[in-house]
Amino acid sequence: MFDSVRARPRARREAELLEELRAGGPSVVALSGGVDSAVVAALAARALGPAAHAVTLVGPAVAREEIARAREVATAVGLAHELVPVDPLADDQYRANGSNRCYFCRRVESSAIRAWAQGRGVETLLDGVHWDDLGDDRPGIRAMDEAGFRHPLVWAGWGKSEVRAFAREAALPNWDAPSDACLASRIRHGEPVTLPLLHRVEAAERHVRSLGFRRVRVRVEGEDARIEVDLPEVERLRSEPNASRMRLALRELGFAEVRIDPAGYPMRPNA
Repeated sequence: MFDSVRARPRARREAELLEELRAGGPSVVALSGGVDSAVVAALAARALGPAAHAVTLVGPAVAREEIARAREVATAVGLAHELVPVDPLADDQYRANGSNRCYFCRRVESSAIRAWAQGRGVETLLDGVHWDDLGDDRPGIRAMDEAGFRHPLVWAGWGKSEVRAFAREAALPNWDAPSDACLASRIRHGEPVTLPLLHRVEAAERHVRSLGFRRVRVRVEGEDARIEVDLPEVERLRSEPNASRMRLALRELGFAEVRIDPAGYPMRPNA
């Protein structure tokens, strides 16, 4: 079930996907605050009822807003939901922040989810990886594969467009939420990941969002910060009083210089 495939299959119907999920028996979904895993959670709830569970990992690289969205999704789809603490900072290779940082992060996270599942007699682990994810270099997916996770959306041939369409039709609370990634993704490879730095990034992004910006990235560049928002919103962030308020708040958090990226947020997956 959900084996990797080389060529993209036709997009299977929901009924086929539900049948495959039932065949997997009791399952746990790795539920982040994103729409991809939310769709898998909704499908698992429909297919398995009380035999479906959701786990959301909580740790230093997970923003509180993501955890709140995951809780909202689990409630909306009627899925049993638990928070499981995990600390990838305990892994030296994760902290070193090489180009394969995501592998070490996912290795720690998948081990925590597998331990949770095994303690409850649950064999099947599900995630929100979809077909469009396979076109990128994703060392994190390799770690999930090694841990035995299954990718129902890949099996179904669903990409982002199918995921968004299902989420909208199902009225999932985060159906139109912008894609997100862990806080460590804001730190350039080679710059060590530390707890204070992750906290600083989270606080900085929360402040910029409080000014009315929907998608925000605070990219760490040494002691400085480069701010990305959606391209149509760049001029609004540059305007006063937004620019002054943002720069003052981020300097108070410890960033030396604060620059607004004129190119805006790069529209690529997992950025």
